[in-house]
Amino acid sequence: MTPPDLYRIRDFVPDFDAVAAEFAARSRAVSDKARLLADRRYGSGLRECVDILLPPQPRTGAPLHVFVHGGYWRSGEKENYRLVAAPVLEAGGIAAIVEYDLMPAARLSVLVDQVRRAVLWLQARAAEFGADPSRLTVSGHSAGAHLASFLAATGPLEQEAPPLPAVRSLLLVSGIYDLSGIPDSFLKNEAGMTPAEAAAWSPLTADQRAGPARIVAFGAEETTPFHEQAAALAGKLDAQGQPAELLPVAGLNHMNVVLDLSDPAGRLGRRLADMVASSG
Repeated sequence: MTPPDLYRIRDFVPDFDAVAAEFAARSRAVSDKARLLADRRYGSGLRECVDILLPPQPRTGAPLHVFVHGGYWRSGEKENYRLVAAPVLEAGGIAAIVEYDLMPAARLSVLVDQVRRAVLWLQARAAEFGADPSRLTVSGHSAGAHLASFLAATGPLEQEAPPLPAVRSLLLVSGIYDLSGIPDSFLKNEAGMTPAEAAAWSPLTADQRAGPARIVAFGAEETTPFHEQAAALAGKLDAQGQPAELLPVAGLNHMNVVLDLSDPAGRLGRRLADMVASSG
């Protein structure tokens, strides 16, 4: 018998499609309540844009929080992840949801570069929409947590240190930090990640920069790779003397962890709101 693919989330989350539909429904509800600046461009590519969500009465110098969505690098639309703005807005912050190109049409190095450029663009223009560029925090889920981690890291094969934004803290949720198992997983054809890309862009072998505090979170009901890799990344950071918290959340899987993150009363939602509010 073929062993289960521990990266194939659908096999371990029976209500996968229902939760994905709830992402979209909650995102529409948040969009209706917020002031939405949609499709602001950080580059010339078709998907090089961000959505910015502001509270109805934003205050000058508000904290800025950026979210990077998941989808195993080969799917996902920012419009369906606006729900994560809810705790940010409740904490008095401004939220931005990043879009980026998708594999296999784009290479992984392009995605990393796009997320970096998007956050640099947002930080440079923060004052234009009432945010304080010094109060920047970032979160990401799944592949988005992987990409967000490179806002404070340099890949092992990068020849030169890239320009990186000044991020106060990172909330990395259910990330993949060792990519070596991805090229031979169910994503082999869907993402087309090569072993060379996996080696070049694994956070566990990257140079993790000092600076932002990191919360490395995951759902206790997730499969083994997500547990082990979160612990390994937090351990790497701790060994380097960098502030990192390993945060398992009971009762959550790889999908409903996003619902908890987007709920101002959720365990992760409260941590997100606290992170935003304390960024000043």
